[in-house]
Amino acid sequence: MFFIDTIEIAGLGNRSYLAGGEHTAVVIDPPRDIDRMLAAAARRGVRISHVVETHIHNDYVTGGLELARLTGAAYLVPAGAAVSYQRIPVHDGDRTLIDTDLALRALATPGHTPHHTAYALEQHGTVLAVFTGGSLLIGTVGRPDLVEPRLTEELARAQYASAHRLAAELPDAATVLPTHGFGSFCSAGQSAGTETTIGKERASNEALTQDVDTFVSRLLAGLEDFPAYYAHMGPANTAGPAPVDLTAPAVADAAEIAARLAAGEWVVDLRNRIAFAEGHVAGTYNFEADGQLATYLAWLIPWGKPVTLLAASAEQLAHAQRELVRVGIDRPAAAATGEPTAWTLPGTHLAAFPRATFADLAECRRGQDLVVLDVRRASERAAGFIQGSVHIPLHTLHRRLHDVPPGVVWVHCAGGMRAAIAASLLDAAGRDVVAVDDSFTAAEPAGLPLCAA
Repeated sequence: MFFIDTIEIAGLGNRSYLAGGEHTAVVIDPPRDIDRMLAAAARRGVRISHVVETHIHNDYVTGGLELARLTGAAYLVPAGAAVSYQRIPVHDGDRTLIDTDLALRALATPGHTPHHTAYALEQHGTVLAVFTGGSLLIGTVGRPDLVEPRLTEELARAQYASAHRLAAELPDAATVLPTHGFGSFCSAGQSAGTETTIGKERASNEALTQDVDTFVSRLLAGLEDFPAYYAHMGPANTAGPAPVDLTAPAVADAAEIAARLAAGEWVVDLRNRIAFAEGHVAGTYNFEADGQLATYLAWLIPWGKPVTLLAASAEQLAHAQRELVRVGIDRPAAAATGEPTAWTLPGTHLAAFPRATFADLAECRRGQDLVVLDVRRASERAAGFIQGSVHIPLHTLHRRLHDVPPGVVWVHCAGGMRAAIAASLLDAAGRDVVAVDDSFTAAEPAGLPLCAA
């Protein structure tokens, strides 16, 4: 008897796993909020005997060290990872017994990082699944440029070789269980689907269907910017992350919120973008709690700058805290819940801006001189963009507000979430802005002329 439970970390596009037998289990690549892993083990009625890392993560703070400490589990980390804490170094070929007749076999798979290691789950000598971390993903591989720019091509070639090693040594029926690739910026390409096997990847994965030179050249040409906060994740994971504190932050009243804004701190409104557009505290930024909060807030905010969170409810605030500790934003400076009228000083009016569709944009563009701002990534824009639009990717906008031409700014992305963030940045800077809350697929049918790069 064996089981594999998947723990989704949707906001970061990652997965962690709990795998085991009747009595004991192993956790692979745990998130920092380890209570979810403890709860999963409790539901199964098993003891966590081992915690395993496939690599030193660049996109989130691991919970592995703390989980091993709390449970007494053995902590397995690839031997090539130069960490500052006690762990069991894992070498290629090492075999670790997890439960009766259930074992993990380490497979050196450099590429995503130089020390990357995958783990084959075996029962009675048969490979059931392989935890591939950031090596072989669904239809693609993990990106090789997160460690050191001078190593990128070398690691891309290593990634190719690692994918071929897995395909050669593991059976077609083995389930492939990656950590990255479900929206994560650690993925070198777009993943299609949520389940796969070695056999399916052998037939369709770009690393297994192309020659090495074609694969490497296409992979390198397709790499885009990755979140700025990644620079802080590797050092945190190498040093050993501190335990998390998810207790509620200090409560901020309207006067404190105003003072923090005046001091240049970030005050982030977590409510949905419709509510924010209809009324918000002037100067605040909108990062929806239900969107990719951790990725985009950690990407845009100057690292270490105090952040105050404004939420519709205590539940929304708690959800946001959990998301943010995963990327190293540990303690909000303060927080408030409720409605924006309670977050403003007496006599102060709420700020607001309009929302619109692409059809509205097409109608207004006929008779007005306005700015169309596209905040999508470069790869998205290359597939088609509105003629005459200005392109400033969202993750650079806070540094390039001066590059936005004068006039009323109609800002759009692919679906509305990033446009809402951008609109809040522009609104806080005093610009007249309209947030296009619509799917980009509606632009051409609305009569907006599109160009291709």
